[in-house]
Amino acid sequence: MRRFAPLQWIKYACLWAGVLAVLFPPYVVLLSAFKGKQEFAESGVFDWPNSFLNFSNFEFVLSTGNMARAFGNTAFIIAATLALNLFIGTMAAYVLGRFEFRLKKLITAVYIAIAFIPTITTQVAVFTVIQKLGLFNTIYAPIVLYIGTDIMQLYVYLQFIRTIPYDLDEAAMAEGASLVRIYFQIVLPLLMPAVATMMIIKAIGIYNDMYIPYLYMPAKELGVVSTQLMRFVGNKTAEWELISASILVIMLPMIALFLVAQKYVFAGIVTGAVK
Repeated sequence: MRRFAPLQWIKYACLWAGVLAVLFPPYVVLLSAFKGKQEFAESGVFDWPNSFLNFSNFEFVLSTGNMARAFGNTAFIIAATLALNLFIGTMAAYVLGRFEFRLKKLITAVYIAIAFIPTITTQVAVFTVIQKLGLFNTIYAPIVLYIGTDIMQLYVYLQFIRTIPYDLDEAAMAEGASLVRIYFQIVLPLLMPAVATMMIIKAIGIYNDMYIPYLYMPAKELGVVSTQLMRFVGNKTAEWELISASILVIMLPMIALFLVAQKYVFAGIVTGAVK
């Protein structure tokens, strides 16, 4: 007979409380998205909609709300950022992982130190630079700010690079290959598991970010999926049924991406940690 373990029950109660806290907002959003304006005003938060086949909110969001254009802007920013970030990140890791030079430890320390600086404290300087470059209120402003490599990416890439035998580089050099050719034909292909993991994480981060697009792209036609939600909020009122429909539309692509790619994300991070 199993003994009564109060601590075990408390542990499970805390876990269930955490699950309910996580699921509560999506549940409310789901119910609200299928309610009409009058129905939303007259019903309670937990009341089910009259019909889950009421797609009028979704039709309004996709047409009048210009959500399709927002998806296009977001896709362009993500694609351009990932392409540039891939080369910047892997090249930085290639240099730091393969070569010995005087400033190597200092550069690595700077990467680590930057991670401890709150982003908000540097926004005045960053905003001034973006203005001087003529990128303010253009779709290229967030791309420039997103392409940098953070310490997490650099660390994962370095763990993979250090497992690639240096004999491959020497053999390629003996055949007359340049460092650029070694990077593209040897190092980069072997880094693809780590690259796939980091690109997925980076894409999710860009997709969910609202601060940078809102600050650097205030123009209405440059709205992305995160800032487009604000179009349904007025000075005194907010159309919560439309906001809920927008949130569902925005959530679905990321949920699908995560479900498809989660095994690659976990595998890449775990493999990098083991290496």
